[in-house]
Amino acid sequence: MMRLNNLIIKLKEKKAIVGIVGLGYVGLPLMLRYCEVGYKVIGFDIDQSKVDSLQNGKSYIEHIPSQAIESAVAKGFESTTDFSRVSEADALILCVPTPLNKYREPDLSFVLDTTDSLVPYLRPGQVVSLESTTYPGTTDEELLPRIESLGLKAGKDIYLVYSPEREDPGNPNFSTRTIPKVCGGHTPACLEVGLSLYGQVIDKVVPVSSTRAAELTKLLENIHRAVNIGLVNEMKIVADKMDIDIHEVIRAAATKPFGFVPYYPGPGLGGHCIPIDPFYLTWKAREYGVHTRFIELAGEVNSSMPDYVIAKVASALNLVKKAINGSRILVLGIAYKKNVDDMRESPSVMLMEKLRDLGADISYSDPHLPAFPVMREHHFELSSVPLTPENLSAYDCVLLATDHDKFNYELIKANAKLIVDSRGRYLASADHIVKA
Repeated sequence: MMRLNNLIIKLKEKKAIVGIVGLGYVGLPLMLRYCEVGYKVIGFDIDQSKVDSLQNGKSYIEHIPSQAIESAVAKGFESTTDFSRVSEADALILCVPTPLNKYREPDLSFVLDTTDSLVPYLRPGQVVSLESTTYPGTTDEELLPRIESLGLKAGKDIYLVYSPEREDPGNPNFSTRTIPKVCGGHTPACLEVGLSLYGQVIDKVVPVSSTRAAELTKLLENIHRAVNIGLVNEMKIVADKMDIDIHEVIRAAATKPFGFVPYYPGPGLGGHCIPIDPFYLTWKAREYGVHTRFIELAGEVNSSMPDYVIAKVASALNLVKKAINGSRILVLGIAYKKNVDDMRESPSVMLMEKLRDLGADISYSDPHLPAFPVMREHHFELSSVPLTPENLSAYDCVLLATDHDKFNYELIKANAKLIVDSRGRYLASADHIVKA
C-alpha cells in the first residue's frame, strides 16, 4: 500500500519520471504533453536517427513543429536507445506499432520485443502502460507473465494498465490533452495508478473494468469506422451504376440532425488503425469459435476499393483510346489521408503499385511528402512533381488519391487532360472528370 501511495503522490505532484517507449505519431505528442505540464520525460526508441533528431531539437513529423521539440529539450527531455535507463522511470508508456504479418494476422513482435527489452530493468514501484492497438487479452496474456517473470507481482510491486491511443494526426480540432482517454488496469490498484498517470495530462480519463475491456474499446471504435466506410463504399458502387453522385447523397443525408453520421468512400482504407484493427478482433474471435461475418464482409468491400479505382482509370483511359500500359499517370496525394505526411497503410501506394504492374509510367505529387519515403514493403524512387500547367498537361491521366487542401484544384481541372477523382473533391460534373 505504501508503494502504491508513493507512486500516486509522485505522479500527482509531477515528480515522477515518465518514459515514453516508441517516438512516432503516438509517442511524440504524448511526450510533448508530459513535458508541457512539467514532468521529466525520457524517450526510448530503437531508431538512432530519431533519437539524434530529437536530441538536436528537430521534428520528423510534419504537424509537430521543431520548436515544440526544442522546448521539450529545454525542459529536460532526453531521448535514447539505451534501454538500461528504463530503471530511472517511474512510468513506462509503450507506443510501438502493431501491424499485420503477410498472412493478415496480428504481428505483436514490436510489443513483445519491446517488453523483453524493458523487463531486465524493471523495478518495484513502476507503472507500465500499453497504448498500442491489439486484441483483448494481450496485456494479461503476453505482458503480464513477462513482467512477473522477475518476481514482481502486478498490483502489488508493479502496476500494469492498458490505455489505447486516440491520436488523429493533422486534426486541428483535437489534441492529446482534449481527447478523452480510456484506461483499464489489471487490478483495481493498477487502475488507480493508471488514472493518476493520465489524469495529470488528459482533460478526461475514462476508467473501464479491465485491460481487456479497454483493448476491445479501441477495436470497437475503429471497427465501427471500418464497417461504416465499407457500407458507403458499397453504396458508391450502387450509386455509380445508377448514375448518382454518392457524395451529393451523403451531403444531403448529413443534414439530418439525428440518427445519421456521415462517412465517406475512398480508394481504400489507410492509416495505422482502420485497415488493421478488424483483423486483430477476427483473429482472436476464432479462439472462441466466433466467425465475425459482419466485420469480414466490410473488410472485403474495403479491400476491393483499389481494384475498383484501377478499373475506373482503365475505363477513363479507354474512352480516349488509351491503355493503362504505356500511359503517363500522375497520382495526387500519397499520404493515407489529407493534410498529413503519414504514409502508414496508404491506399495511394497500392494504387501506384497496381498501375505500375499494369505498365503505367507513374509519378506522384504530394506537398507533404517531397520524396517517396523508405517503407518496409513498398519502394519507389520518386520525388514529388510540382503542379504546373505544363506538368499537368503532360500526363494522360491524373488520379486524385488523397485530397490535400494544399492542391490547387482549379489549376488541376483547367490543365489535366483526364482526372479520375476517388475522393469526391470535384462537385460539378465535367467531361474530363471521372468519379471513382
